[in-house]
Amino acid sequence: MKSSEALILEFRAGNKNALDILLNRFKPVVKAKAKAYYVLGGDPEDLIQEGMVGLYKAVLDFAPEKNNNFGAFASLCIVRQIQTAIKTASRQKHMPLNDSISLDTEESEGSYMEKLPDSRTNDPEALFISREALRDTQDFIRRSLSPLERDVLALYLDGKTHAEIAASVGRNLKSVDNTLQRARKKLGKLQAPQ
Repeated sequence: MKSSEALILEFRAGNKNALDILLNRFKPVVKAKAKAYYVLGGDPEDLIQEGMVGLYKAVLDFAPEKNNNFGAFASLCIVRQIQTAIKTASRQKHMPLNDSISLDTEESEGSYMEKLPDSRTNDPEALFISREALRDTQDFIRRSLSPLERDVLALYLDGKTHAEIAASVGRNLKSVDNTLQRARKKLGKLQAPQ
């Protein structure tokens, strides 16, 4: 088994599989660190995701000449990222994001997509309303979201992980997360049909 330090060097040389191996290798560490924290009204998965961001930052920032043990450095980065997320979540400035609507069609309540009329109906009026609502939604997205936000949102809705999205769009995890949050905020202004 290759050392974490060797995998980091391979990743920096362009081997994307090395990053996947590192992320999978340290995911149990991330989960263990995240279990030690709690966010009021938050989802434990959010803390795991933040820990994974910290792990990714550790991979990017690790300097073998300064640190000889990636595991210790990664643990520190993971904990700091989780703590920063908790401090940020406790601030009131992100309240609009917490109240935004979801585009996830699998959620049972409050989903924008569920409120759209069913396009499989034989009712011409419902079909027309459905098409009109879809066209309005597409127009809103085209007008409101930047090309990067549209790309990131499309990949997210396709079920891609933040790491996969980052690799696809050529950005880092933090940039992808920020872009997704901006898109969600903008989409929160979209009014669902009654």
